[in-house]
Amino acid sequence: MGQKRVLVVDDSKSARVILSRMLEKYDIEVDMAESAEQAIEYLNQNRPDAIFMDHLMPGMDGLQAVQAIKGNPQTATIPIMMYTSQEGELYVGQARALGAMGVLPKQVRPVDVSKVLYELHLLPDRRDMAQSALLPVELDAGAAVVETKSAAADWPRRLEATVKEQSVDMRRFIVASLDSFASRIISDMRDATPAPAMVEPQAAPEVRRPRLIWPWVASLGAVGAAAIACAVLWASSREELVKARADIAALSSTAADLRQLRDELAATNKELSAALASAASPTTVPAPGAAVAGRVEAVPYGEIPFDRSRLDVLRDLLAKLEAQNFHGVVKITRGEGLFCLSGNPTDGFVPAIPSLLLSKCDLVGNPFEEALTGQQRQSLAFANLIAGVRQRTSGAISVLLDDASTTRSAAPYPPRTDAVTAGEWNRAAAANNRVEFSMEASP
Repeated sequence: MGQKRVLVVDDSKSARVILSRMLEKYDIEVDMAESAEQAIEYLNQNRPDAIFMDHLMPGMDGLQAVQAIKGNPQTATIPIMMYTSQEGELYVGQARALGAMGVLPKQVRPVDVSKVLYELHLLPDRRDMAQSALLPVELDAGAAVVETKSAAADWPRRLEATVKEQSVDMRRFIVASLDSFASRIISDMRDATPAPAMVEPQAAPEVRRPRLIWPWVASLGAVGAAAIACAVLWASSREELVKARADIAALSSTAADLRQLRDELAATNKELSAALASAASPTTVPAPGAAVAGRVEAVPYGEIPFDRSRLDVLRDLLAKLEAQNFHGVVKITRGEGLFCLSGNPTDGFVPAIPSLLLSKCDLVGNPFEEALTGQQRQSLAFANLIAGVRQRTSGAISVLLDDASTTRSAAPYPPRTDAVTAGEWNRAAAANNRVEFSMEASP
């Protein structure tokens, strides 16, 4: 199969680079365009095997670009996959109606990319492959630590047992060789010694010449060579043992770091669960003019604030308020956490490992949130839910989105000292990266 070529259209440079690197791992050539207009101009001279199209872009948006490409007979047969943070059945149906094959989310996993590539026929059929190299493997942190520790503890025992077996075999070989050589030397000496003979008168005694001793020299040389080989083998085994002990020490250090990471993650999850449990109380209609706090939802780094679990919370909250004939405003406030991050603007940023010192972080902030516009902070399903409740209740219930940014922190950050780690800092950042729901009844 010849090398495939795709076109990635996105106004975000980091999004283009991330998807391009994922596609290049499958030996696919990638061309990039930063706008829909540039993509259409590119198609006037080129015919890629597929197109990955963003939705929200300056000028012509992704859906308009799909409609234009499918309306041109020269480019209508090129498969298009939307690559966007927009989701929901309404959006997917609209994209497919215009000619797109589907929607690939920007929080994409390698297994999602491989699935899409098979759908676009950019990879050979799975049945033609002897063994798939695209299956994701997820390891539990606790299981990885136990398995690493078990393998590290068992390795020196097996190595020492192997060295002992080799030493015993070598000693047996040397002893057997010496016994054989000794038997041959004794036999040669007996043959070389003249036996008593009768001397007859007028007869000269027979003179026997001693046998040569070169077989003895050869035998001793073979024994020496075997001893030298044994010494070399023993030295090599000692060197391997020293190296194995160094590897075991490195594995033990890695296991300790993994255990620390597991403990810190467990502590963070426990704190977040406790905060969410305390905030989750039955929805009650507040008195007219009074504001009542409803619930707090954490937003993991890299997720759209008004989406996913926050969408489910808002849906349940609005359903309860409609059932109780509530009249007023539901206020949704977004808080932004400042994370200790590792990475760069080209490849993107991720939360640093917990053991890293805060002073070693590449960036302290939230570039993902800062890159989002007000419209991009909410998914299409979230926006549809807000518009739907306003329409169903004839304006009796309205939803107001508020941006608290970093001006108000729910959890204080630790002092910036030389001893503060990324794990301690990011626990506070995770608590501050949140969405708060509150209600205020109309008078």
